[in-house]
Amino acid sequence: MVEYRIDRRSGVATYVQIVQQTKQALRLGVLEPGDKLPTAREVVEATAINPNTVLKAYRELEREGLVEARRGLGTFVRRSLGAAPADHTALRSKLTAWLDEARKEGLEREDISALFAAVLDEKCPEGEQ
Repeated sequence: MVEYRIDRRSGVATYVQIVQQTKQALRLGVLEPGDKLPTAREVVEATAINPNTVLKAYRELEREGLVEARRGLGTFVRRSLGAAPADHTALRSKLTAWLDEARKEGLEREDISALFAAVLDEKCPEGEQ
């Protein structure tokens, strides 16, 4: 099950963070078709956000065809995102080693994020598959 982490300092709307984290879980295979999302109450208890915010995020995911609400049962994943789930253990290990090296070089989280985003934009421009 996915556990949402809300960053109140990010400048990103809370409901958007829930949508983004759900999509990430779908891409990584953490969530698969048929899986149940946490109830709004569970998300509220874990994150101390307004239940309407959770419902707004779930409606957005439903509008995109990723989940479906089943009255009295909850909200369930309809489809996954990206390619079929694969074992990314080797890539994750390399990325972890790279992050460790970046931290040893004195880079902070924001520096690492900016560097990664710059390389990602250079190597994988938006709109390109």
